[in-house]
Amino acid sequence: MDSHVPSKLTIVVAAHKQYWMPSDPAYVPVWVNAAQNGSQIPAGWQRDDAGDNISHKNPSFCELTALYWAWKNLQTDWLGLAHYRRHFCARRRGDKRERIATSDDLWHALAQAPIILPKKRRYYIETTYKQYVHAHHEEDLATTRSILAEKYPSYLAAYDASMRRTAGHRFNMFVMRQDLACEYLAWLFDVLFELEARLDTRAYNDYDRRVFGFVSERLLDPWVETRMVPYAEMPVVNLESQHWLKKGTFFVARKVSGGRIGNQH
Repeated sequence: MDSHVPSKLTIVVAAHKQYWMPSDPAYVPVWVNAAQNGSQIPAGWQRDDAGDNISHKNPSFCELTALYWAWKNLQTDWLGLAHYRRHFCARRRGDKRERIATSDDLWHALAQAPIILPKKRRYYIETTYKQYVHAHHEEDLATTRSILAEKYPSYLAAYDASMRRTAGHRFNMFVMRQDLACEYLAWLFDVLFELEARLDTRAYNDYDRRVFGFVSERLLDPWVETRMVPYAEMPVVNLESQHWLKKGTFFVARKVSGGRIGNQH
């Protein structure tokens, strides 16, 4: 790349409804599930069903349909993913919208490392594995592990280690240099498409059918750690109120019952 040409930074913002979006030109709103629900897309937004896409898989792949669209159709030097209500945060004070990282904030972080990840989410009294199986189906992770063992055995140690931890990078959020993003996404979707072929989700409820979006959150750390790519972390700001009491109640109920209760994630 010509060193005199400024690098292009693109953060796709996955959304399934009309919502406020950052004005910074690095942010590109992408309407997900456009193949089934694309009649009310705001002007200037991208559709996830244009070009090479998996829009029809959105009910089970969640925000990943926006990420797949960006990977296959965008020309950019740095690629990232955020959510309509969840963004990288660069400031502690001010209105929530004012705390969202600008291009300058992201460039500053990327000067330190080629990847930005959200600060780790901590479960404290549950491992990543236990948290998942209390909320979803244990078979999801068991099948994922089998796929890694067969197709990508060099990632297995990092996967197992991440399952034993009580914290991890979540939300499928990241910013990566394009070559790393392409490598990661080629690996990720290969694993997920194989998982899709092996899992029988016909008995899953609508929430649990989002399995491929949920599992992908647990695959980012194993990939980064196996590849040994340095990364920077940024906090995440949620533009909507979080019901911590309700989340805590469901968390305790899951622990007591030893099973999946509700749809808190």
